[in-house]
Amino acid sequence: MSGPMSLEPGGAEQDTLALRLADDRTLDLRFAGPHPPPVLPGHGARAEAVDELAAALADRIAPSVHPYEVAALLESEGLTGDVIREKYGHTDLFSLATALYRRVPRTFPEPPRPADPWRPDHVRCALRGLLFALPGFAYALAGRMLPPDGAVRALVVAGLISWAWNQALGHRAYVRLATGRLEAGRTLAKGAPLGAAAAAAAGAALSGSAVTALAVTAQSAYLAAAGVLLVLGRERLLLAALMPVTVGGTSLLWWEPGNALRAGLPLLSLLGAVAAAGWALRATRSAPAAPGTARPGLWPSLPYGLFGLAAGSLVFLAGRDHPWTVIVLTLSMGPAEWLLYRYRGLSVAALRSTRTLGGFRARSAAVLAACLLVYLGPLTPAALLMDAEPATLLLLAATLWVSLLLQAFGTAWPPAAVCLTAAAFSGAGMLTGAPPGTAALPLSCGAAVLCLTAVTVRQLGRPAAHG
Repeated sequence: MSGPMSLEPGGAEQDTLALRLADDRTLDLRFAGPHPPPVLPGHGARAEAVDELAAALADRIAPSVHPYEVAALLESEGLTGDVIREKYGHTDLFSLATALYRRVPRTFPEPPRPADPWRPDHVRCALRGLLFALPGFAYALAGRMLPPDGAVRALVVAGLISWAWNQALGHRAYVRLATGRLEAGRTLAKGAPLGAAAAAAAGAALSGSAVTALAVTAQSAYLAAAGVLLVLGRERLLLAALMPVTVGGTSLLWWEPGNALRAGLPLLSLLGAVAAAGWALRATRSAPAAPGTARPGLWPSLPYGLFGLAAGSLVFLAGRDHPWTVIVLTLSMGPAEWLLYRYRGLSVAALRSTRTLGGFRARSAAVLAACLLVYLGPLTPAALLMDAEPATLLLLAATLWVSLLLQAFGTAWPPAAVCLTAAAFSGAGMLTGAPPGTAALPLSCGAAVLCLTAVTVRQLGRPAAHG
């Protein structure tokens, strides 16, 4: 008589489904009843065995939301019907699962905290801050060998051009790096020599001697090579290249080297940096090419170059009256980069923990204030220790850090415009012959900090900026 049912399409499946639903209805009634599931006679010792099983599987039973999950667990443990009846005194698997489900209280583990996508590399940030400062030993070694007339002006002009060019080139290379190291390497291989040549030519035009022109060329070449290594993440290679000039500059504290060493050690570090940059660029050629990638335009990188020019001008103006200010700012660039990562990580955490737009804006502003305080706090005693101007240093440092923060989120034109305005206002005082110690630089940096902070609170106080 089962022939017609088995020949009907889906008949076997329907039969099985009907039997399973009937069993489920019976099980649901069993679960819903006020009495525990029936057990076989002599269940005293068997109840103790059930208690022991509940204790052994408590951690795995506690998160269950239905006895069916416990039944699946028991099946995975290999419990057979005979063991369930003889050892635990229950008629079937579902009866034992219900008993265990009732015995173990419900506990649900906390979901794992998501990893911080913006966790900074502490060693790398500290190393980058050190690499920004170590080239200063070259000036300490070879500075007195330069002619007194025109050398500083030529070096400053060439340095500002290199700073602006490398900022724009670095942004363009980082954009290309997102599509592959091959594309980034090609961008750097073309742009770095061109920037070094432009800076060297501008500085040499202002130099009055061959020695100054040679120093300008060496400075431009080093800045180009260092930019390549930093973009490609080869900080340790750059540190190795700077070891000769670092050892020579440190030895000035107790030893007076001759002119051969004063000129030779910076030259050795320069050759090492250029060779390391060439090796790093050659290594990118073996990277796979990204198919179908479009070359980015030059316009998006322009504000980064303008900011580099403005930042270099502000640092030069601050160092004109207080040279130690430049050293303090340079050493602080490592912690500044570390705090950029921390701001992003804390902002993401604030976004996950707040439920309202106003609450997130308040927490975002608090994160900004905390990062600024952490960055500026150690600079005050450092400025006093190095006989720098604390007010100028703190305002300039805040201007640079907030600008870098906005740039990290892709907001590039406001920092460039504000810093260029501040540099123009401060430089006007120098061009008009204002005496040292004028308040033009602190006032312009203070106004820049207020403007940039307002832009930051508005731009980064939106959840979409951190998505």
